[in-house]
Amino acid sequence: MEDRARQHVAKILQDYGGRVQKSVFECGNISEEQLLIMKNRVEECIDTTQDTIRYYRLCQGCLRAMEYAGVGDPPAKETYRVV
Repeated sequence: MEDRARQHVAKILQDYGGRVQKSVFECGNISEEQLLIMKNRVEECIDTTQDTIRYYRLCQGCLRAMEYAGVGDPPAKETYRVV
C-alpha cells in the first residue's frame, strides 16, 4: 500500500477508534451500520488487488482473555473490532 493511501486509511479508522500500534486500531462499541460504513470507506481507498485490510471481531470472552505488556491503558471491557 502506498504511504498516501495508508495515511488516508489511518485517518478513516481514527474516526471510529484508536490506534494501538502503527497498523492496528481498536474500534470499540461501534454499531453494525458504522462498521459497514467504515469498511466501505476504507475499501474505497485501497487497491484490493494488492492491499489487504483485516477485520477481527472480538467477543467478551476474547477481551477477558486478552493479555498485554508494557505501557498504555487496557481496552475497556466492551465489544471491539480490531482493524
